[in-house]
Amino acid sequence: MIEVEGLTKRFGGRTVVDGLTFAVRPGRVTGFLGPNGAGKSTTLRMVVGLCAPSSGAARVGGVPFRDRARGLRSVGALLDAGDVHGGRSGRAHLWVLARANGLPRGRVDEVLAEVGLADAAGRRAGGWSLGMRQRLGIAVALLGDPPVLVFDEPLNGLDPEGVRWVRGLFRRLAGEGRTVFVSSHLMSEMEHTADDLVVVGRGRLIAAESLAAFSARAGGGGVRVRADDQETFARLLAAEGAAVTRRDGGLLVTGVDARRVGELAARRRVVLTELTARASSLEDAFMELTADSVEYGAGEKR
Repeated sequence: MIEVEGLTKRFGGRTVVDGLTFAVRPGRVTGFLGPNGAGKSTTLRMVVGLCAPSSGAARVGGVPFRDRARGLRSVGALLDAGDVHGGRSGRAHLWVLARANGLPRGRVDEVLAEVGLADAAGRRAGGWSLGMRQRLGIAVALLGDPPVLVFDEPLNGLDPEGVRWVRGLFRRLAGEGRTVFVSSHLMSEMEHTADDLVVVGRGRLIAAESLAAFSARAGGGGVRVRADDQETFARLLAAEGAAVTRRDGGLLVTGVDARRVGELAARRRVVLTELTARASSLEDAFMELTADSVEYGAGEKR
């Protein structure tokens, strides 16, 4: 289990992580989401002891990670796929880490086979693709067979087969009772993989709850409508208190449900050619609930 309490990090006069408190439970895949610059990577570095907090604490299994000897047996982490000496082979990279953590040499070949790198293990990592380096980083995380695993953007550079494999890996690890904490910008993957979410913006906590609960906090996906006389029907909907947006040749209606839209059309004898309730997605909820926390928005003038 990962426990974060009042975690804060300042660099000079800038606070990049601001009083975060949350828990990541075993047996679950927890997604870590936030806009660029939200403090996710800094938080993960504090969890695994690579960065000292300015105040607050991050504990793994009840103690700070730095207090654990042979850390790969306690926490496996992939924070940067480029964190490998380009002149070393993948096998040599893993063997150095295994030896430092008191792990048997045979474990190296086991994880290389598990991540699909057995055939490439003797080649220098400097010539590997980003996807191959990501797989090597996952192998490092798995090396000590730890109960807690932390991944920062593990899907970058992976092909569709690799993405599917990682999705299944995370689900399997959680199914074994391990704590799996994954930072990602890929909402579709988090929607398919995560059980719980921790969402941050500008270093502050926005939500720490189940995926379903977070998605439900959004305003809803709305109702997609097409009508013979759309302008008239749009005015009728607005008079009922609905918000109406013209989109892709139709109307996107929020504030009323599909049943009320249909009843209004029947009452006013409006012919509808489409009436579709749209489910709110994780991306919809994320965009709505982090709208005030985007630090680096495209097209902004500063």
